[in-house]
Amino acid sequence: MPVLTTLNTTTSSTPPTAWNKEFYDRKLLERAVTKTIYAQFAQKRNIPKNNGKTVEFRRYSPFDVSTTKLELTEGVTPSSQAIKQTTVNATVKQYGAYVETSDLLVLTAYDPVQSDAADLLGEQMGTLVDWLNRDEMISGASAQYAGGALSKNAIATTSKFTLEEARKAVTTLRKAKARPFTDGGEHFKCILSPDQAYDLQSDSTWKEIAVHVDPSRSISGEIGRAYGVAFYLSTEAKVDKQSVLNAVNANTSSSTSFVLKNDPSDAAVEYLSTPGNKIMIGTTEYTLAATSPYASATKTVTLSAAASLSADAIVYSTDCGHIDSSTKAGSDLHHALIFGADAYGNIDIAGSGAIKMITKPAGSAGTADPLDQRSTIGAKILAYTVKVLNSAWLIDIMTSVS
Repeated sequence: MPVLTTLNTTTSSTPPTAWNKEFYDRKLLERAVTKTIYAQFAQKRNIPKNNGKTVEFRRYSPFDVSTTKLELTEGVTPSSQAIKQTTVNATVKQYGAYVETSDLLVLTAYDPVQSDAADLLGEQMGTLVDWLNRDEMISGASAQYAGGALSKNAIATTSKFTLEEARKAVTTLRKAKARPFTDGGEHFKCILSPDQAYDLQSDSTWKEIAVHVDPSRSISGEIGRAYGVAFYLSTEAKVDKQSVLNAVNANTSSSTSFVLKNDPSDAAVEYLSTPGNKIMIGTTEYTLAATSPYASATKTVTLSAAASLSADAIVYSTDCGHIDSSTKAGSDLHHALIFGADAYGNIDIAGSGAIKMITKPAGSAGTADPLDQRSTIGAKILAYTVKVLNSAWLIDIMTSVS
């Protein structure tokens, strides 16, 4: 008679913590990767573990070419030439955020709170990584003002992103001997805002010659190619908006302080609260005080030097595009970045990856959580930085948009 064996088929509705962590890690990284348009084209470097926080990039300077200096004289050995290097140093930093949930929320919520939190944290960290790349690229790029303008505030509202602007930038890159990318043929890359992409796709020449990439085979965000440039759309493209547009409330006489006439926006409060920022009052530029330049309770602005101001004089910032000569209102300024290979690099610690998921189950805090009520799920960028390596190979095309 056969022996019957009883199997234990009891299962737990709560998977082991390790499984949860692996699942959350995957969700976070998948969401983070989809947000990194700017980061994906950088030269990648790792700092070996336990080798400090700073990495040094080195770039050789090309030898001079001269038909006279390189001509040899019979029987005469010429002088040797020195190898020259340009070095760029970058230091990594940490970033992070977390979400705290209660045991009651996890037990009663309709939605999978912790899983959703992993998604949100992934999006947040991915966007942060892209902003770090984008902002460093802009800070170190060579400037090109649309329509031939000489400054960003002089860019006409009709000066949009066109293929002609891209061609100008490509010419500049080629003169600087920027190296093109070689994935899918030699080309430079350009990342632009959705509004700039709209203007580009409205360009009659684009409609005639653009090569559109099969979305199933393209790198995330690519919208087409023309004139040796692959164009990518990013929702995180930099847009400079005017922070301050207000007026002086009452006349002042040789005073470092004045009161705003209207309630400022949150952006204006942030700008006016930053020591050393510049503002225009009428046609004169002023510097905000080095300490406590803005008092929200009274709408009082403090300058670094005394000024005599007239009531209703327009107070405005120039951190935007075109400034209207009458109203002093500023147009939005959009940044399109066009660049060659190795124009910039990003760095993390070897073997660690850029982003790490950290989960702390209820009760893991010991006596700080005596009733096992609180758990956390967080994400940390362990060690990361971005550095422009060659500003001549990276151009910031600033434009207005439709």
